[in-house]
Amino acid sequence: MWAFVLRIEFIWRVLIMDNLKILVITGGVISGIGKGVTSASIARLFKDNLKITPIKCDGYLNTDPGTINPVEHGEVFVLDDGGEVDMDFGHYERFLNQNSKSTWNITMGKIYKSILENERRGKYLGRTVQLIPHVTNEIKETILNIAREEHSELLVIEIGGTVGDMENILFIETMRQIRYDIGIDNIAFVHLTYIPNPAGINEQKSKPTQQSVKTLNKAGIFPDLIIARSSQLLTRQIRDKIAMFCNVDASCIVDNIDVATIYEIPISFYKQGLHKILGSKLKINVTPKVDGLEKLVNVIKKNLLSPQKVVNIAICGKYTELGDSYASIFESLTHVSANLDILVKTTVIDGINFDEKMMEGVDGIVVPGGFGSRGYEGKIRAIKYARENNIPFLGICLGMQLAVIEFARNVCGIFDADTEEVLSEDNAMLNSINPVIHLLSEQKELENKGATMRLGGYPVLLKKDTLAFKLYGNDVIIERFRHRYEVNNDYLDLFSKYGLVVSGFLKIFK
Repeated sequence: MWAFVLRIEFIWRVLIMDNLKILVITGGVISGIGKGVTSASIARLFKDNLKITPIKCDGYLNTDPGTINPVEHGEVFVLDDGGEVDMDFGHYERFLNQNSKSTWNITMGKIYKSILENERRGKYLGRTVQLIPHVTNEIKETILNIAREEHSELLVIEIGGTVGDMENILFIETMRQIRYDIGIDNIAFVHLTYIPNPAGINEQKSKPTQQSVKTLNKAGIFPDLIIARSSQLLTRQIRDKIAMFCNVDASCIVDNIDVATIYEIPISFYKQGLHKILGSKLKINVTPKVDGLEKLVNVIKKNLLSPQKVVNIAICGKYTELGDSYASIFESLTHVSANLDILVKTTVIDGINFDEKMMEGVDGIVVPGGFGSRGYEGKIRAIKYARENNIPFLGICLGMQLAVIEFARNVCGIFDADTEEVLSEDNAMLNSINPVIHLLSEQKELENKGATMRLGGYPVLLKKDTLAFKLYGNDVIIERFRHRYEVNNDYLDLFSKYGLVVSGFLKIFK
């Protein structure tokens, strides 16, 4: 066992000689205050000078978030390599303009699975398998492998959850050990905390932050920099109070206030000298380039304040209780706003409650993906409304499949057209109804649900002289897939006869 420990320490030393640096971002007080955006913003300031690899550590025992309800966890972000990962990777990819890999999302489910497999193979040589050192060493080994494979110069490691959660204790302990292994000049700790300003009191409160940092201190970690998430800039009094009780210099406390767009955050950090503070701690010099971000932010803010044109988009979905369920759609529309120099306003509609009156003033309708039959017919009615009123429509995953079903029912006269996904809930109906959407052939013998869909980036052939070809400007594109069902090709000739244009085919099946 100790030989295994020494091997890990030796590899760390080798990586230090290659100038590997590590930034660890933790969160305190409450969840949902933007740790992913903060991590991406910090990484953005270093990307012009260093090879960045973002890593997210999640304490849940799921292997990945692919089977977690989006309302509980937020959207599942699909990577080019087919990985289903935490939604924060969407921020990493957008801020860094680089593709991520599924191995960069380290979940406790993956770690435990690997340990149990190692134990069965006899890797631990008869030792009692324990949380320390076996789990912490497995986390280290996973991080080491990423650093070596990517030739990383800077790892930006975000620890999911909130300090004090049972789920992330082992990740935090591992970071403490890595600090010892790698040396204090090669690792820095950033703690994102929340500063409440209770209604009726109108006074910023630092006590939750003090308690959060003390909890982190008890785990052996002392933040080098504290980022204060709040609605207003910190007062001098609160800044000094945090500095005294949390054992950091007042200059190492950075504001992270509410902004019009998340793309302002790295600019704000840059103006406050965050890169200099962390660069000094890590003994590296960086010269961030934020001109491109400033141009983007200026366009977005201009359109928010005095838009030349407003476009109203309705998003008719299933997981409407949590905005993060459709985070990538909202971010895409933000990019559309900047690219077209317009303001896009969104209205989220639960498919169950759909009513045509909700469509008044709508310029476009998006029906995103989802699973199961809840809200199913309401989304079909929204699609029918878009078709009959010539409103631009975008169907994603299930949304596209429902558009085909709506067309089959109301244009082709196949009144019992449906999808096998819903029909499978009543197997007796499968043979009596037209499954215009059916299960992928490679899915029929599968039992496991996790990571078994058609996932990741695939080449798609586009037909010339179609709207899709015109928009993409190319006949071969690559888009990311996440689905188990597809259009039944047996109906394509009939659909074509009634005017449905199938403009793209997966290249491997064409």
